[in-house]
Amino acid sequence: MKKKSVVPKNAKKAFQGVVYDVYQWKQKLFDGSFAIFEKVKRPDAVTIIAIVGDKILIQKQAQPFKGKFLSLPGGRIDPGEKPLQAAKREFLEETGYVSKNSSLWEVFSPASGMFFSEYTYIFRDCQKIQEQKLDAGEQIKCELVSFEKFLKLSDLDAFRHRSLTVLLLRMRLNSNLKAEFKKLLFKK
Repeated sequence: MKKKSVVPKNAKKAFQGVVYDVYQWKQKLFDGSFAIFEKVKRPDAVTIIAIVGDKILIQKQAQPFKGKFLSLPGGRIDPGEKPLQAAKREFLEETGYVSKNSSLWEVFSPASGMFFSEYTYIFRDCQKIQEQKLDAGEQIKCELVSFEKFLKLSDLDAFRHRSLTVLLLRMRLNSNLKAEFKKLLFKK
């Protein structure tokens, strides 16, 4: 599991946006000189790999500006919210499903120029308890796919989870990794 991306203590907020903030800080270089570094910060997010029976839940989404894409359930962590709380909230809102069997699988920090961590959970034994409650800017259709089809999402440009794409490709190339991941997803 990777370490969460954290803003340096000496960084100053240079710009505050609606979603993104820009931080700058003075950084000592190897030759003893200094330079100004900067990174963008955005709210951390959650992603859920949801197991329903022997299938994995994926989403066909459309959002303004982003267009159509394939994804897993998830979204931003609200201020004051813990990652698991956010994962459960987003999962219920976007799918209508719940799970009482969840575990944190991985924490990705996908962009080197950004303070941003994505917490990826595995939710097992998922049960549908209500209809979706989508935001005005979301159109989401849920679909259940086999493990093999899930791995093949790594072939699709429309699959938005780039950090996960690399891992899925590695699993397709390494039968031991693939078997370990399948066992992890479908354990009882």
